Amino acid sequence: MTYRKEIDGLRAVALLPVIFYHSKFALFSGAFVMLDVFFVISGYLISSLIIKELKAGSFSIARFYERRVRRILPVLFFVIAVCIPFAWMWLMPLELIQFSKSLVAVSLFSSNFLFWRESGYFEPVNELKPLLHTWSLGVEEQFYFLHGSGNFCWEC
Repeated sequence: MTYRKEIDGLRAVALLPVIFYHSKFALFSGAFVMLDVFFVISGYLISSLIIKELKAGSFSIARFYERRVRRILPVLFFVIAVCIPFAWMWLMPLELIQFSKSLVAVSLFSSNFLFWRESGYFEPVNELKPLLHTWSLGVEEQFYFLHGSGNFCWEC
């Protein structure tokens, strides 16, 4: 797939309101809906890649997941490594236990389910969850799993 500048522009347009929202600017109180734009972009890019490879007869489920792992895991592990010492220093014992559960869930790309079960996203208690933002990564990885596996099964 060729590089498309307009997709990066759309990402920037969607990202700025989210950043302002998390910075507590009242004007951007509903900016969280821009995450839908990120999901659509991700779905478009992944689907385009898979369709191109399927048409060329070169789709490989192993290569598909290898690319996802190489792209996502280094950054994810870096974020986890940065969060652990701060959590150890600042969180109370019960919060540290919750943080430990979130480490497991994040590592299994299921943090969206864990955080959904625990509390609403906008509740004040969530300010003490350093990995709360990984819920969207869980959703995206679950999409990759279903999409990649579905296409693999389709080809079988």
